[in-house]
Amino acid sequence: MNQDILFADIQLWDSQKQAVNFPAQQAGALITCWVSLSWLQKTIEQPLNEESDILATFAANRFDLEELAEVMIEEEEFNSDGDIEIG
Repeated sequence: MNQDILFADIQLWDSQKQAVNFPAQQAGALITCWVSLSWLQKTIEQPLNEESDILATFAANRFDLEELAEVMIEEEEFNSDGDIEIG
């Protein structure tokens, strides 16, 4: 893992966006990363309805999500808001 990109042990469910938010930091800049509910549901092949289940699924896949986000940050695949979106 690239030590220039750090991930905080924080994750927040955003019901408006239907996605989990997890922050990264690169060279002092804070980068907001998102993983969609649909990505999480595809990963475990079942629906997720409760926030606690969504966050538990995120936690179980955190390493893979951080690796995906790291690649996207390195390749500068930011959305129009400057965020990284997975799924």
